[in-house]
This record gives sequence, C-alpha cells and structure tokens, in this order.
Amino acid sequence: MPAKKHDSRHSVGDELDELFVPQPEVKIELESICRLHSTSPEELFYKWESYAMKMGQERANLDVSTVKDFKKDLQETVEREARSRSHMRSADKRGTYATPRSSVKVEDVFGMLDGVTPVQQTSSTGNKRKSTFETPSVPKSTTFAERQNPGQIIETLNGHLNVYEPPIAPHPEPRVKLTANTDLKKFRYRPMAMHLSEASEVLDDRIDEFQTLVQAYHGLDDSAFGNAAAQGTNEVIAVGRIASDSPEGKLNAASMVLETARRTGAGLRTPLKVESASYQFFPGQIVAVRGINASGEYFSVNEILDIPLLAPAASQPSTLEALNERLGVEGADDHNNPTKALNVLVASGPYTADDNVTFEPLHALCAKAEETCADMLILIGPLFDTEHPLLASGDFDLPEDPSVAPDRATLVDAFRILIAKPLQALAQAIPSITIVVVPSTRDLMAKHVSWPQDNLPGKKLGLPKQAKMVSNPVTVSINEVVVAISAQDVLYELRREEVVIGKPKESNMLARLPRHLIQQRHFFPLYPPVDRTLLPKTGTEEGIATGTPIDVSYLKLGEWLEARPDMLIQPSALPQFAKVVENVLVINPGPLSKRKGAGTYAQLTVYPRIVTEEERSKGTLMGHKLFERARVDVIRI
Repeated sequence: MPAKKHDSRHSVGDELDELFVPQPEVKIELESICRLHSTSPEELFYKWESYAMKMGQERANLDVSTVKDFKKDLQETVEREARSRSHMRSADKRGTYATPRSSVKVEDVFGMLDGVTPVQQTSSTGNKRKSTFETPSVPKSTTFAERQNPGQIIETLNGHLNVYEPPIAPHPEPRVKLTANTDLKKFRYRPMAMHLSEASEVLDDRIDEFQTLVQAYHGLDDSAFGNAAAQGTNEVIAVGRIASDSPEGKLNAASMVLETARRTGAGLRTPLKVESASYQFFPGQIVAVRGINASGEYFSVNEILDIPLLAPAASQPSTLEALNERLGVEGADDHNNPTKALNVLVASGPYTADDNVTFEPLHALCAKAEETCADMLILIGPLFDTEHPLLASGDFDLPEDPSVAPDRATLVDAFRILIAKPLQALAQAIPSITIVVVPSTRDLMAKHVSWPQDNLPGKKLGLPKQAKMVSNPVTVSINEVVVAISAQDVLYELRREEVVIGKPKESNMLARLPRHLIQQRHFFPLYPPVDRTLLPKTGTEEGIATGTPIDVSYLKLGEWLEARPDMLIQPSALPQFAKVVENVLVINPGPLSKRKGAGTYAQLTVYPRIVTEEERSKGTLMGHKLFERARVDVIRI
C-alpha cells in the first residue's frame, strides 16, 4: 500500500513543532495551510525555505505577519496556475496559437519555486515579444558585497566547546598529518567501458556479502536462509535488494519488490508485502527480511533484521600521543584548550553565483582561512561547474593576465586565473595549511565523466603544493580522525526516493538519510540513481542537471571497507546541518555560493584526544570519540 498521509491534527502538529518550532498563533496558520493545500509539514517546510530565500530573508523568524504573507503567496500561485490552464484551454478551442514566450521562473536549490514567484509584467507587448527571441537571461543576483549577515552562525553543534583561537603568527610547520585511506590508483579506470556482465556481478556480490554479514551478526545457520521467490510454508530469511516493479514513478509499498542474488534466488524478483512492521526503504537498499511466500505470488514480511554497523575507527594510545605532540599538547589540561585544537574549514561548490565568474565567495573563504590561520581547507567540487550558465556557454571575460592571450585562453587558463590564484595567495600567506580538493562529476576540469571519479590534475591546473588532489569519494585520516567525503548529492536523491511506512525510528529526516549511508556502508547506496530530468533545474539554457552518472562496474570503490568514519562530509541541496548519527559526525556545509546569492561553509574546532593513564596502561585500541570533542559552526560566507 502507498505511504500513509498525515491523517490527524495531532501528528501534523507534532511535525510542525519539530520543523518550524512555531508560536501557537503561527502553528494554527501553518496547520491551516497544510489542510488547505493538502501539503505535508515536511513539504511545507521546504516551500517556506524557498519562499524565504526568494524574499531575501532566509532565516527570518516566523511570525503571524510573515506566515500570512506566505499563505497569500501560495494561494496566488494556485490561482495563477488555474488561470493559465484556463487560458490554454480557451486558446485550443479557438484554434489560435500565440507566439511562444518563456516565463522566467525563480529556482532555488531545492527546485521548489516553480510558479511560486509572480512573473514580472513588462510595460509593452513589444518588449515581451522581443525577449522571446533573446538568449535566456541569467537571474540577477544580489551583489556579493551587498549580502546580508556575512559571518552569521546559522547552526552550531557542541556549542559548549570554545571556537579555535588562532595564533598571532601562522604555525611554522603543518600540524596536520594527512593520510589517504582510499587506494587512489584504483580510481584511474577507463570510464565509459562498462560491461553488463561485470556490472551484474558487482550488484550480485553485494547481496552475498550482506548475507554473510547478517548470518555472522545474528548467529544464524545456513538453513535459516531461503529463496524469497520460491513458494513454501516454512518461514525463511531472505537477503536482497529493494527495487521497484516499474522503471518509472516513485517507489511505494505497492510497487516494492525484493531482488534476490543469483546464488540463493536465481536473481528473481518477488513482490514484498510488509504489514506488521514500520520501515524506511529505498531502491538499491540491501535488506534482510524474515517471512513466508505461501502463495508463490509475494513474500510476506514478519520481521526486518538489523544490518550490523562497521566498528568505529580506533587508534593505539602511542599513535594518539605522537599526533598530539604535533598540536603542542603538553598534558591532560590541554583537552579543552582552544589554542591546541585543529582549525578546519569545509566548503562545497558552486563557488560563484550564476551571473558572474568573479568567484568572490572563494576569495572571501580564503581570506577567512588566512585570518583564522586554518590548519586545513577542504574544497569539494564543483569548482568549475558545468551547470553554471556562463561557464557552460563559454561567454565570459577573464581578468587581465599577462601570461594569457585573451583570444587564445583555454579552460585551463581560466581555472588558473579564477581558482588557482586565490589558493596560491592563501598558501603563500599560510605555508603550513593543507588544502584538500575533492572533484565533482559537474567539474569541467575533470577527465572522469562518471562516479566513482578520479582526482583533478593539480599540477596542470596551477594549484599550490599544499593542495592535495583526492578522488570522489574518498576516505582520509586527518591526524587520527577518519573522514569520509563524497561530492555526489545522495541525500537529496534519497529524500526523493525513500518510502516511509509507519512511524520511523528517526523522525528527523536530516538525521535519517545519513543513517542509510552508515547502515549500507556505502557513499551511494541508491540504485538506480534518480533520473536527472527530475532533479532541480539548473541555470543553463538546457536546464537539466548532470545527475549521477554511475559506473556500476566500479561501485565497490564507494564502499566503506574497514571502519565506520569519525566524520562524514556530504554536501547536499538539502538545508545545511551538522548532526551526530550513529556516533558519526555528519556535516552538510551547504554550497558556498547559491545561484543568486552567498551561501555557507562549515568551521570545525577539533580538540585533541587526550590519552588517560588507564588507557595508556591497557595499550588497547582507543575510540576517537570525535562527536564529543569537535565543535561545528555552519556560517554564512
């Protein structure tokens, strides 16, 4: 059966309290909007975020006045769409066809503003007709210098910890020891050379691997497992992949099937019927279910078995003490000394607004890194964005540079001038800084067109020696801290494809979605990815997003193999956040630049992991407990 709608005022009110934290009068208005427009509180929250961005007041406090304006705007949208449909029907009846006109829509990062913003009326019909034949204009953004509330902290995690205190002068030596826990050479595969047989084996092997994990974790015999597609009267445990019986449309309870492995079920798919349990499923998820296929037509699920989590990352006491020496830690009293903490800045692309290529947000971020003597700067793609209208068209001017002839400039030259120069200046000002560059499938400079993705050619692009080029995705160790990073926006796609039946264990969506990655031990467990035509529209003339071009044969490169990371950095079009999920610090820094304005970045203050006398005497592996000793601030650039 399809997912249940909110059927009680009480449940709607609870969700509104969690999402909006409204005053009683405001809550009444929000409940009224939900009933009037048949909208769930979650969808209403995204529409409010979009409306607030459109009005230039992203973090405006909800009061009776603003929510009434919001309600009026939604109603005007409905009426406008109704008039438009009526006009189109009248035109069809008359048999007349007007000159096509493009209506400019304001798009936000969630792609939810279609039709919400009133179309601006021009003074004459002639101007309208003329604009029809011009190149589509890029939405005008507020200038970066005029941005509101720069430096404002939007969200803080572990606010009881103090922010890093920079030294008077930069550190003479790097305080960060960077180690790649991913074999970067494996990412140098040849893209667009996938064989169907190899791809099917990768998908099939993943089911077998999870069955082995489930069997060991729950202490089950081989006889406990069976074929979900085979008719029988005995209860069995089936391990398989969640899929939809239709290639089109969103997964729901009625279309859900379980895809079995070739070894245990000949790769057959059988419909799943889950009635006695609440669950959250998405296409590609590997699940272990206990039930019966009595009729041979569907598998009736009685229980959903837990998938074991990876063990948390840990280190030897001697290793931690050696790393603490790099930070200048002298004793246990330094565990809360902000001058001994690591200062890490994290940002994700895009790095400039759609109407220019000045990359002012990147310059501001580099200035912030220099001002705070950052130990590390993590830059996640896209750097040169294929979805940027000016970069995609090639119609832009470069700043004057004596080394580049304007009529012979290439994209590499443009990257050197616009991206590499501010990073070189930062490296000169803070020689001890470490810069980590993670590419995106939207990067114009990337030779890999598929995910998993090889690193960018740093030397060719003129980046400083402090810049370390890594793959997408990647797992690295920053001193002892294990950090997993992926530039692919899997959270947005999971939000669209996830089906929730019953009351979920985790009602907060922004905490529930990262849990899927942790449980599935993969950077991109969704399969197949969302059709790119269904993703938020871009500012290019085509308007279609890049999407997720997965090379299935190399999906194993996206797995978490050895340990659960201490930190997961997962940029997304969803609202920026910092949360602790299954003892993993999960961060979405948000884009540094939105399509029409400034964005956000994250600043981490990581305190040292002090080794106690008892831990030193035991000499056993110690958990890092990063979630207890790291302060995260999500800040407006």
